[in-house]
Amino acid sequence: MRERQDKFSTQPIVSRSNGECQSRQTEGTEPMMQRDMAAKFRALHAPGQFLVLPNAWDAASARIAEDCGGKAIATSSAAVAWAHGYPDGEKLPKAVLLQLVAEIARVVKVPVSADCEAGYSSEPAEAAAFAIALGKAGAVGINLEDGTSSPALLAAKIEAIKKAGARDGLDIFVNARTDVYLKSLVPTERIRDEAIARGRLYQSAGADGFFVPALIETATMRQIADAVALPLNVLAWNGLAPAHELKTAGVRRLSAGAGTARAALGALRRITRELLDEGRYDAMFAEAKECPNMNSLLGA
Repeated sequence: MRERQDKFSTQPIVSRSNGECQSRQTEGTEPMMQRDMAAKFRALHAPGQFLVLPNAWDAASARIAEDCGGKAIATSSAAVAWAHGYPDGEKLPKAVLLQLVAEIARVVKVPVSADCEAGYSSEPAEAAAFAIALGKAGAVGINLEDGTSSPALLAAKIEAIKKAGARDGLDIFVNARTDVYLKSLVPTERIRDEAIARGRLYQSAGADGFFVPALIETATMRQIADAVALPLNVLAWNGLAPAHELKTAGVRRLSAGAGTARAALGALRRITRELLDEGRYDAMFAEAKECPNMNSLLGA
């Protein structure tokens, strides 16, 4: 057995592979390393940039995304929860998410952002403490959503996270998510204006990005991007315009969300049904052709 150094920890991680200790850690204190990676993540959201995130749910899926050219890795709360035997909706234990973020950060060299839903608390201070724990585990960004709670509560959480990050020397990119479109929180005729109002509120609280899942009209994207001075993030959705049109509409970040996990699980179901119902393996071997050498990708 050998010891591998975690990217953001001075504690060694035991690996089963043989050979010399390999480290992705760079020189400097832990907060400095985190801030350096956060700066790279911020640069991916700069004007003129368009960041595509094929969301991951474990270290293997994250490593595949990086190997395919992904410039950053983001987790999907739903996909991570399903992979660990829980439904979505903050049912996954916080300790499991922290461990998962550390596992992903250990195997990739690109920035990692974690979906922490609503911060696992209605108390801003507790949500901030969890965000800082995610930063120390290896995340440089988080998704933080309002859901059906008041916009003021999410704004308070954002402010608390920014204060805690400044205190601990960590730079946490807060991608504030509003569910006004996803959950139809207001009547249709008010939905765009409500999204803009929330985006401006979250910006004033210190948010670094604005995520509007279920927004699919490019004209509305342009209006929101012009009205809210934050990088606009949309979710891959049935009927969504191609990426180049999204960029023209002012979008700077496109997330696959749980779509990648659903596609993988759908393929698994199709393969399993063929195997059980027909005793055939065609689909399994067809899909396996696209699988890279995982031992090599993970450093064996």
